Amino acid sequence: MSQEMILVITLAVFVPVVLVALNYRSRMKLKQSIRQKWGTQPYQSRLDQEESLKEAWLEEKKYHHYEAEVDDLTWYDLDMASIFALLNNTYSSVGSEALYKRLRNYNFNDQKRYEALIKFFAENSATREKVQYLFANLGKQDNNFSKQYLAEGGKNKLPNTWLYVILGCIPILAILALPLQPALFLIVILLSFFLNVILYFTQKFRLERELAIMRYLVQTLVLAKKLSKVATPLQADIKEKVKPFKGIEKFAFSFRVKGNSEAEILFELVNMIFLLPLISYNYVLGKIARYNKAAISLWDNLGDLEVALAILNFRTYMPLTCQPVVKEGGVVAQAIYHPLIQHAVANPVDWQKNTLVTGSNASGKSTYVKSIAINCILAQSINTATAESFTLEPGHVLSSMAVEDDLFEGDSYFVAEIKSIKRLLDKVATNERCYCFIDEILKGTNTIERIAASSSVVEWLSQQASLAFVATHDIELTEILKNSCDNLHFEEQVTAENGITFDYRLRQGAAKSRNAIALLGVLGYPATLVANAKKEAAYFDQKKSWQVLA
Repeated sequence: MSQEMILVITLAVFVPVVLVALNYRSRMKLKQSIRQKWGTQPYQSRLDQEESLKEAWLEEKKYHHYEAEVDDLTWYDLDMASIFALLNNTYSSVGSEALYKRLRNYNFNDQKRYEALIKFFAENSATREKVQYLFANLGKQDNNFSKQYLAEGGKNKLPNTWLYVILGCIPILAILALPLQPALFLIVILLSFFLNVILYFTQKFRLERELAIMRYLVQTLVLAKKLSKVATPLQADIKEKVKPFKGIEKFAFSFRVKGNSEAEILFELVNMIFLLPLISYNYVLGKIARYNKAAISLWDNLGDLEVALAILNFRTYMPLTCQPVVKEGGVVAQAIYHPLIQHAVANPVDWQKNTLVTGSNASGKSTYVKSIAINCILAQSINTATAESFTLEPGHVLSSMAVEDDLFEGDSYFVAEIKSIKRLLDKVATNERCYCFIDEILKGTNTIERIAASSSVVEWLSQQASLAFVATHDIELTEILKNSCDNLHFEEQVTAENGITFDYRLRQGAAKSRNAIALLGVLGYPATLVANAKKEAAYFDQKKSWQVLA
């Protein structure tokens, strides 16, 4: 037997053994990682960039209609991207995109959609780990455009498939003919390998987006077939919807999800030599095009599994959560807290009419308002609230809080602010139930016009079938609106020893303390300045006008 033949046989035996060993080691490490991370706050990798998630969500909206949407202003006001990160225990982009979509859109009275899955996974930890492991093998790929490709069908076919087939077969034929003319065919093999690798990289550079998308589509279908064999509440649905794609798993080798392991490098080398992705692409695309509706529905089922797992993990590691009660009326809660704040102080909620909350900066009023807004979204989207108990009537959630100048539109702060509030008023005017949250209402203008306009906005809101929660520094509003609004406040304590401190406890009624001037004295402002400021404030309280200074 020639040396060349011995070399070929050795490689044919050695390479598969090495691949199997490396794969086994990677699988064991992944399973251990999944077990260790359960019940902990998710680690956020470089993937799941919001730009990618939002683009997938916007594409998703073309196929589904939802009753409520968290618009961009509300999403950014409440830092919902960070709330998403607290929940994002997903292992695939199918799951993370489904979770993002669920936080951006929801249907009224659909809160318990995931409860059967959550209960199942809570009671079957071994199955939970198996499902998470399968999703982890799929992995994440930003900008995977899965839904777009599923909808567009066969619009993205590659040309010249016949050429790739011929070039991919030459190395195989040369290897089979090697015993006849070892030296000649070895040269043919090496030359073919070299040319195919160059062609592969050339086409890969030109078609990188298409090949990456197809890779993720194929591997997701392979995942679906594996999940159809796992006993979960969605098994029957997945098994039925995966039937049209039988046979696609044969092409899974051509579209392995990229990784950094030694095994993945070897698999990629095989793909280069035999041009497997370029040969397989059109066949898979045609299959998906014929059954695109079934594929979209299948993607939804897969996303539901990971969303349920993410919610369960969130409930497991957060210090206190509850399942909300849905009934007509306002928002009532015990021990509600802001999920992004560690060791947050919990407060009650009894929101039955429009409410003003007052208090100094950093006293906790904005955090309190945001905690209610966030939980109104979480209660309706994932049937979970960060509270001891939480009750609400279904409705839209809108906010106007972190308003900024709009340089691109040429809007000043005040114009941007009134536009933000106008879109809130427009939604309320539809007579659908809305929960409106406004922080520092109309602070971008002078005192007289601000108070006049602010009181008019809140009074108009009080006449609608919605509820408004308004944080303000303007104590005058609490007096003007005392007949139509409830009043709450937060207090601060100012002492020479500790300066200013807060207990972040909610109190009934409007804020009465005026510690801002006292704090000037604590921080060493001139005594005459502080005394004069107190005198001016006392004059205004008595005369309701300002004293003209000499």
